[in-house]
Amino acid sequence: MTKIGLFYGPQEGNVEKVAKLIASKIENVDLIRVKEIEADAFKKYDNIILGISTLGKHTWSSDNEGNDWDQFLPKMNGIDLKGKKIAIFGLGDHIAYADFFVDAMGELFEVVKKTGATSIGQVSDEGYEYNESRAFVDGKFVGLPIDEDFEDDLTEQRVDNWLKIILPEMK
Repeated sequence: MTKIGLFYGPQEGNVEKVAKLIASKIENVDLIRVKEIEADAFKKYDNIILGISTLGKHTWSSDNEGNDWDQFLPKMNGIDLKGKKIAIFGLGDHIAYADFFVDAMGELFEVVKKTGATSIGQVSDEGYEYNESRAFVDGKFVGLPIDEDFEDDLTEQRVDNWLKIILPEMK
């Protein structure tokens, strides 16, 4: 398997925790914080995993300049990632934010589509409770939804099942 770039943000929270879990289950992976790179860092990988969280209003403040992805996504405008495979995982809270569950994953998916990359790792919504999600497209989630706030006991099994989907495509 070629080297996988696992890019995530923000750091020091649940996204980083899940990114490290995923990295521990994959051989030949680089774990990279989006806060510390430019978009051309994607170009050295044929297989890419992206991790993002959907911030809730309780984490917003007037001092918040946006999360790491808010600052990084504009750098992806116009980047060409044709021929690359990208899988996305997103963290959200299906209780407090049932109407916006993992929306940021859906927004990141829209940006990825514009790069020409092939999106892999879509997941059924079976076993998930939520009202609405921008990440639910054409009958599936665009990546792996994770709720570390209320369903952390399901995280490892969900990650394992997802890796069975994406790793065979990342040869």
